[in-house]
Amino acid sequence: MRKTKIAGILLAASASAGFSAASAANDNTMSNFSYDYFEARVGISPVTYGVGFSTSIHPNAHIRAEIDTEFESDFDSTAAIGFHAPVNNWADVYGELALRTMKQRGKYNHDTEFGVEVNLGLRQWLSPQLEVGAEIGQLSISDYADIFGSVNARFHATELFSIGSQLRFNEAYGDQFMFTTRFKF
Repeated sequence: MRKTKIAGILLAASASAGFSAASAANDNTMSNFSYDYFEARVGISPVTYGVGFSTSIHPNAHIRAEIDTEFESDFDSTAAIGFHAPVNNWADVYGELALRTMKQRGKYNHDTEFGVEVNLGLRQWLSPQLEVGAEIGQLSISDYADIFGSVNARFHATELFSIGSQLRFNEAYGDQFMFTTRFKF
């Protein structure tokens, strides 16, 4: 009887250790950030308005859609699929492949053009409520191909709401400063 109890305890302990190891392995494939959000933003110089949406489709993959406009018969829209993975306990790396659609004054003969965007970014927690990030990418649309980038900071006021600022370089509307609000779902 005593040997049976000891064997049972050892079996339970080894099963528990096995499940803990499996759980730890799965934790490494999860993200340090939420990729499930709705975003509203306002750009400055030039003044633009935009909305965005992102949702996870896999523990390490997401889709994103967004559109920005000056409300002057123009728009810049993106539909992307991407990956995200932890670098360490406080940082994520992500990348996306996107279809970009633009209609801009003074560009593309005022026609709507389609192109491809590829980007790579990093998100980092500086404190439990403060996140910073950077992104670099390439946009190829019509006969135009160029490198773009951005840096951002985001304050998570609650678990479901955050405000942020972003400085975009060489984007559709040129260099631009943006204010954003994000609602996590």
